[in-house]
Amino acid sequence: MEAITLNQLVSATGGELLGACRDSGITITGVSSDNRKIKAGDVFFAFKGVNSDGHRFVTAALNAGAAGAVISEEPEEFLPGKFYVRVPDTIQAVGDLAAFYRSLFSIPVIAVTGSVGKTTTKDMIASVLAQKFRVVKTQANFNNNIGLPRTLFTIDRSAQIAVIEMGMNHAGEISRLVHITQPDVVTITNIGEAHIGNLGSRENIFHAKCEIFEGLCRGGHAVLNGDDEYLVRLRGDQDKQERYTFDWVGEAKDCSFRAVQVDDTLQEGMAFTALTPQGRMDLIVPAPGRHMIYPVLTAAAIGARFGLSPEQIRQGVLAYVPTGMRMEAVPLPEGILLYNDAYNANPQSMMAGLRTLSGKTGSRHIAVLGDMLELGDREESLHRRVGAYAASLNIDTLVTVGKAAEFLADEAQKNGLRDVRVCRDREEAGKVIEELVQPGTVFLFKASHSMRFEELVSGTADFVRKRYSSGI
Repeated sequence: MEAITLNQLVSATGGELLGACRDSGITITGVSSDNRKIKAGDVFFAFKGVNSDGHRFVTAALNAGAAGAVISEEPEEFLPGKFYVRVPDTIQAVGDLAAFYRSLFSIPVIAVTGSVGKTTTKDMIASVLAQKFRVVKTQANFNNNIGLPRTLFTIDRSAQIAVIEMGMNHAGEISRLVHITQPDVVTITNIGEAHIGNLGSRENIFHAKCEIFEGLCRGGHAVLNGDDEYLVRLRGDQDKQERYTFDWVGEAKDCSFRAVQVDDTLQEGMAFTALTPQGRMDLIVPAPGRHMIYPVLTAAAIGARFGLSPEQIRQGVLAYVPTGMRMEAVPLPEGILLYNDAYNANPQSMMAGLRTLSGKTGSRHIAVLGDMLELGDREESLHRRVGAYAASLNIDTLVTVGKAAEFLADEAQKNGLRDVRVCRDREEAGKVIEELVQPGTVFLFKASHSMRFEELVSGTADFVRKRYSSGI
């Protein structure tokens, strides 16, 4: 973070300076909400959560070296030489400060949202742009009203471009984030059913995702999924067509960046030809699944907009490294392969994972699936939809974990999948998986994050290595 002054902090947050420390020229060189990670010169934001209150740690943060604190409650004591800025809402204030800080830099910013594949798309865009620019990008999935400011504060004078991920659970959240970020380019990956329990319908999700246009200036650029039944409706939005320029990506014939000759049979990746305004590009993608055409084409479109050559785009795609637990291939002895897609799950991403598993070469294909959360009153129907889809594919065995996943298992059996194992928890599933392991088996592990399937992946990998290294 580049240094700002206390005066700039107070002005940006609209806060009130408390206590005896009134030196408006005090320098601030970092922002933190964790008193255990304070560095000298930081400002500490005391966030209030459902189960925690940062105001309990203000004094500890200041003693650890913070220059001052942003608070919503007046402290019991004022430490000498430390500033205190009171605001109505510290989470709102950190966003306001991030918006001010972003305005200090003239670099282009790309904003990424969507129901499925946000992080993959963000990482792919950053990988391509890094062939020409010094890129700042969202780390992990810090994409909410606290995480997004954290990314913006990492921009410094050496940064040339930024790729920012935006997540949401409710209507209005993307609007807030995009006004903080002030992007030059926006992309929406798709409109799915993630968080449908909060938003009620895909139609509502569509409108919530389209809030991203509220912070895009006239003349800004949008890259959209041309195969998505909701997003293509924006082709008929005359106001948006007049205000912004568009690229459409996908397999549809009218996409400006179009995938043809797709080969998704590779064990640890896929390949396809992209038809683009710059000509044909033969692309090799170091990540599996036909769904990877969308982040790759989006990155290609954005790369082309910022002047990258086709060769630079190809090299950027090849250099892509996924954030952990997103269709991460784990090759093991005896030709056993685990696909760790355990970071999160919704119906669209789970069906994409199953489709990828089904197309891989292996002696057996085993899907280990857990509960999908935040589906509201559609929990049963959406799990059943995934179960029916699993039964239509080249899946030999389905292992389910959790209560909601029982609907998935039941529907898979009703639709003809014979080998279905229903487990109450990860421990039971681990024992079942050990019985199923044999050379050449390909596994998919996928569930919502709170199911902690990464532990199941790790346990399975350890079992396989031990079994086949010892010759048991």
